[in-house]
Amino acid sequence: MLASRRVVFTLKHFRLKVVYRNVTTSWSPVEAAFNARQHRKLDILGRNVGLFRVPELTSPAGFEKAQEKALEETQQLVQRACTISPGPQTVQTFDQLSDSLCRVADLADFVKVAHPDPAFREAAEKTCIEIGTAVEKLNTNVDLCKSLKDLLDNKDVMDSLDPETRRVAELFMFDFEISGIHLDKDKRKRAVDLNVKLLDLNNEFLVGSHLPNRIDKKALPDHIRHCFALDGNYIQIGGLHADAPDDLVREAAYKIFLYPNPEQLSCLDELLSCRRELAQLVGYRSFAHRALQGTMAKTPETVMEFLELLSEKLTDRAAKDFGMMRDMKMKLNPENAELMPWDHPYYSGVLRAERYNIEPSLYSPFFSLGACMEGLNMLFSQLLGVSFQAEQPERGEVWCEDVRKLAVVHESEGLLGYIYCDFFHRLDKPHQDCHFTIRGGRLKEDGEYQLPVVVLMLSLPHPTKNCPTLLTPGMMENLFHEMGHAMHSMLGRTRYQHVTGTRCPTDFAEVPSILMEYFASDYRVVNQFARHYKTGQPLPKSMVSRLCESKKVCAAADTQLQVFYAVLDQIYHGQPHQSKSTTEILQETQALFYGLSYVPNTAWQLRFSHLIGYGAKYYSYLMSRAVASMVWKQSFMKDPFDRVMGERYRSEMLAHGGGKEPMLMVKGMLQQTPSTAEFVDALVSDLDPDFESFLMDSE
Repeated sequence: MLASRRVVFTLKHFRLKVVYRNVTTSWSPVEAAFNARQHRKLDILGRNVGLFRVPELTSPAGFEKAQEKALEETQQLVQRACTISPGPQTVQTFDQLSDSLCRVADLADFVKVAHPDPAFREAAEKTCIEIGTAVEKLNTNVDLCKSLKDLLDNKDVMDSLDPETRRVAELFMFDFEISGIHLDKDKRKRAVDLNVKLLDLNNEFLVGSHLPNRIDKKALPDHIRHCFALDGNYIQIGGLHADAPDDLVREAAYKIFLYPNPEQLSCLDELLSCRRELAQLVGYRSFAHRALQGTMAKTPETVMEFLELLSEKLTDRAAKDFGMMRDMKMKLNPENAELMPWDHPYYSGVLRAERYNIEPSLYSPFFSLGACMEGLNMLFSQLLGVSFQAEQPERGEVWCEDVRKLAVVHESEGLLGYIYCDFFHRLDKPHQDCHFTIRGGRLKEDGEYQLPVVVLMLSLPHPTKNCPTLLTPGMMENLFHEMGHAMHSMLGRTRYQHVTGTRCPTDFAEVPSILMEYFASDYRVVNQFARHYKTGQPLPKSMVSRLCESKKVCAAADTQLQVFYAVLDQIYHGQPHQSKSTTEILQETQALFYGLSYVPNTAWQLRFSHLIGYGAKYYSYLMSRAVASMVWKQSFMKDPFDRVMGERYRSEMLAHGGGKEPMLMVKGMLQQTPSTAEFVDALVSDLDPDFESFLMDSE
């Protein structure tokens, strides 16, 4: 259906010439799609095809129609699932059931945070609640669970199923079990009540973690008041002001923003208590044991082994980093040279700038958005045989006129899916870079493949008449990171949408995105696309080398900080500490796993919003980076365009989504099962300076 109305720019060698101040720049179609300002014709007479080409979504009221349609389909599928004989068709029906709800819920999840129209956001929010309620009922439907259990208990039938189908059946049963389906009626009701309560507590904690703190303006010295937002006689502080050059500004922001809020403390206590009770109710020793089921790490004990060994290997390096920061603070502020937690991000940045002269404005002219997108296009084409083709969205298809639509096309397999690029800043848009699954890929009943659809959301400046959007090195790396998630979604070819693309364990899901950061830091890759938007000159190799080496300055201390956060997350979600408050646990953990002292009357944990989406899984960033580092060094460091390795990467790691045990995917790619020590060594070796860069920098 989507292909029949497409208008695709397929002229791969066509280049658009654009003049900036008498300098002619030649752009490919992909570059032009992102560098040129959009001037779409007003199509009043054209048919409104609905958001993402969903016919019901031509208006906010359409969400109710889409929701009703999904719920009707759900009833029919539940009836079918409860009456068919155990077999592969049982899993297929469950996946259809999941797909029917997810196609509405996932889309609504995106629209409720990103659509500029409040009416659309409100309608999407209501749909999320209704679908969520329906899912809770399904997860406690005894007859539905029995039909799946009959399959899992039938050894002959299970042995006849392929590994992906068996795994998906087990994953569906896991969803039932963590909802308490196996409990008696009273306990099952308690499990449902706890799940409902946790939804409210999660939202309350998230909102509270971002609320500013207020203080009477007279409490702050006159000369720093202008650095904060004034509200009558009060000053509002809504962040840490980590980049402020004035030590006193950072200190004030840290102490005020992190000052304990009694309501937020109570919310966190109740949240952790409910998670613990729910986990133990359904048969787990702790919430961490429940959350880590099916992950690469598998158990909290493995996670702590990983984090403790990493901390041990980082201790001396981190101490050296903190020493350099302390010396720099002494140099700049000799009257107050004690290094404090609010100094870490600022002085590490000062050291990077001093040692490598990394000024983002020197790099940005080489990183126009279009050039970066063409760089990704060329990389994927060489590595995976995949290219981007810009399409013109139809009326009503996108939520904002500056959204770009890309068809992802394989050289022999054809169309793989669609990426909607919502890259530019607008009011009320979340200031976060993220990937949303709108529709998962799956093999449909008629043999056709349901193409995946995703959104990548950034918050970049708009292009102007005289200048395309220019990215800082950090923005460029974030773009590559998010595109790693998108390609995971595009290149996964799972039979079931329940395990499509990024629907895999959290400690594996970040591997493809972090791996893309290694490509973004390799001069051979960057040299393919980094051109000055006015002159066309390439970015000098020495600048790329300095940029890469600058990231290693104080990197041990930065990694140590992440270890501290990950350990804290594990302790909060592990065995209960009846006599200790969350702040006391924070203070003890900081003393053991960080090099800077706890600041009295602060409660950083109340701003730790990752406790919601990454509860007991914050370690995932570090473990995923370890895997990505090993994959890069073994498979792509020698040649980042190696097509043989690219195809192996796709077949071993990307193609399976969550349909295969994550460690089996890692083993398939690396031809070995890495040990915890090897994960740690991979992370630590990334901190070592590159000898070639030192030579280049000294020339």
